[in-house]
Amino acid sequence: DAQSITLDKNNIEPVGVYVSAEKMMGKGIIKVIKDSGIKEFDEPTFVKIKGTDFKNGTIEVKVLSRLLKDAPDFARGFIGVAFRINDSNTKYESIYIRPINARVDDQVRRNHSIQYYSYPYYKFDRLRKESPERYEAHADMEMNKWITMRIEVKDAQAKLFLDNNKQPSLIVNDLKHGADLSGAIALWVEVGT
Repeated sequence: DAQSITLDKNNIEPVGVYVSAEKMMGKGIIKVIKDSGIKEFDEPTFVKIKGTDFKNGTIEVKVLSRLLKDAPDFARGFIGVAFRINDSNTKYESIYIRPINARVDDQVRRNHSIQYYSYPYYKFDRLRKESPERYEAHADMEMNKWITMRIEVKDAQAKLFLDNNKQPSLIVNDLKHGADLSGAIALWVEVGT
């Protein structure tokens, strides 16, 4: 059953973020900025969509990443989706993009354009150290442009498709919370974005 959700103040819950409804090119958007008081990375910093209980299926969202005026030099335009979020926001899966990395001249940074992580125990730094290249990938994308993220989840597998590409840009075959976790969906954001 396909379900289209229009976000408004009545169906979202900010978690570690500031949210505002704004207009861009005549359309309503939700602007999400991580709370600067949260210093750790890959934390529950998202806008949770109330009333969602997702286990398997497809999540599709259009995101646009912009750097804040005071963004630190390590900001990469981090933006993405968290899913299967438990009620206390202490367990979930996430896939996000780093648009700035996609077009730099450093190939290693390019390879870090897309990231999977699982909260709380499998953040990007642990996954990168223990399983280099397994949970990250390159895909072409740009800052300040709308990017369609489509995540297909089935049991312990998730596939990320960008901008209507027929082939996935990232495949995760072992979601760290396993096949049975279900929960809310959220728009996720990290520092400087």
